[in-house]
Amino acid sequence: MKRNVLSLVIAATVLIATPMLVSAQAAKKTSASAAITQGTPSQLVLANSTRVLATLERRRAEFTKNRGALRQFVTAEFSQMFDRDYAGRLVLGRHGRGASDADVKLFADALADNLMQRYGSSLLDFNTELKVRMKSETALPGGRGVRVSSEFLRSGGEPIPVDYLMRKVGSQWKVFDVMVEGVSFVQTFRSQFDSALSRQSIRQVATDLKAGKVQADAIN
Repeated sequence: MKRNVLSLVIAATVLIATPMLVSAQAAKKTSASAAITQGTPSQLVLANSTRVLATLERRRAEFTKNRGALRQFVTAEFSQMFDRDYAGRLVLGRHGRGASDADVKLFADALADNLMQRYGSSLLDFNTELKVRMKSETALPGGRGVRVSSEFLRSGGEPIPVDYLMRKVGSQWKVFDVMVEGVSFVQTFRSQFDSALSRQSIRQVATDLKAGKVQADAIN
């Protein structure tokens, strides 16, 4: 049975995101959380993956009963570390050449919100007994950032390879693409929206995404 790649992409992205937990306890641990934003990209991935897995397990009952709290958690985590505007421009590809920052942001926000609404609940099915193993950290061509290669280790199954493409934004490392089992978030949606963007403006496609007239879907 083919794995739902998009759900894994979102879960994988959330697993490394944000120095702040969306919980009352997090407010009491600001200094400890802040330390997780420091270090190499690999250290950031490992520290936050471990932390968020623990958070998901601790709040599983709450999130199961309160989907609003789950959406808040997912959205906040995803937004903190995912460079959605840059990723959005990459998804637009040739259609984004010459596009205004405002139109790119509109599309990026609509895409991210659509994904959160449709697939955020996948985290409730995520096995928090997974272990995260770092494999390598390599520079991307042209100084575009780094690729952090990792694996999710699960009992009774093959490791799941997850690569994070990250770049420095100010003083913080941010993710702009995630590859699960070699399948790229950016390339998946670039292919999916190419036809619509050939017929309609970026703003119209973003409006349709926001209204739910079109959906960001996992590949079949």
